[in-house]
Amino acid sequence: MNRAALRVSLLFPLLLLPSLGRAGSDQEHGGEETPHSPGKGHSHWSYEDLKHWSTDYLDCGGTKQSPINVDTAQAIFSPDLRPIQISGYSLPASEQLKLKNNGHTVVLELPDSLALTGGYAQQYRAAQLHLHWGSPSGPGSEHTINGHRFAAEIHVVHYNTKYDSFTEAMVHPDGLAVLGAFLEVGHGENQYYHEILKHLFEIQEVGQETSVPGFNIAGLLPANLKFYFHYNGSLTTPPCYQTVKWTIFNQTMLLSHHQMSVLVSTLRSPDDEILQNNYRPVQNLHGRRVLASFQATPPVKHTPGSGAPATAEGHSSSFHAGDVLAVLFGVLFAVTALAFLLYIYKHRSQNARLDSPTKSKVIYTAASTENTA
Repeated sequence: MNRAALRVSLLFPLLLLPSLGRAGSDQEHGGEETPHSPGKGHSHWSYEDLKHWSTDYLDCGGTKQSPINVDTAQAIFSPDLRPIQISGYSLPASEQLKLKNNGHTVVLELPDSLALTGGYAQQYRAAQLHLHWGSPSGPGSEHTINGHRFAAEIHVVHYNTKYDSFTEAMVHPDGLAVLGAFLEVGHGENQYYHEILKHLFEIQEVGQETSVPGFNIAGLLPANLKFYFHYNGSLTTPPCYQTVKWTIFNQTMLLSHHQMSVLVSTLRSPDDEILQNNYRPVQNLHGRRVLASFQATPPVKHTPGSGAPATAEGHSSSFHAGDVLAVLFGVLFAVTALAFLLYIYKHRSQNARLDSPTKSKVIYTAASTENTA
């Protein structure tokens, strides 16, 4: 056998690997090339070479690309959007999960016992989750809200149960569903993200893998899954298939400053540099509608961020324009009541004990403060 034939015979089994079983679960966002990739099908791409994505992968130049900027003033309230329901997300520590540095992000492979059972017209199985982040000098979420970019973003990737595998599903219009949430810096360690971040030093180099004991994956997402934005889009990395039904939660997750530092400065890229700024710029909507599962007054004026009150579980509370107005009216009422009391006290000739009028409280209820565990 000549040298060329030997090379082909050695490569052939590797070309088949992505199509076996649930393979391909590390392909969405920062994932690997798939055998279905259109265009030239280059096996390597980078965030420094964004302009060539649409040349090498034709779908990357499509009209339904992700990520996007969510303009909350333009988001359309849809009462048909029901709360997202998940099942099987609490995993026992005895179940070992694979954590990998694939050169573009950190990927945690998930068993298909995790599923989306509500909020979507069809059911979806989990495949993997991964993160996007910036650098010590800037944020790195993929989606933005009213032009605001968050420190980082988590994506939990699912595929439609009508298909046998992620690889098969990813090329169909109804194939994929991704849950996205923003990460910001807050006070205190996030115990759920700690389960991933504490292992990053074990997979610093590209291709390295390690095992992570099972934990409550739901803790990586907001406690309240009722409030979210929804739109039809794509994978945010090549091959950019336009087959993703996106759910972007309105509530942010909080990590400690140390945890965020570990995330943005531990893994290395294929160029043996620190893996940072692994996010794609926002794409044009091209007339697509962005729906919201909640309604604010005025319409959807919320930008989740680290300035919102945080709960003990590392969740940041949603804060709507209506809440702000309520607080302002409450303050005005309190000031007016105080001035009235001072006036009465000043002009009263008796020193009888005054009864203070009852003040109405402006109560802000966070999107959720309960433990997802």
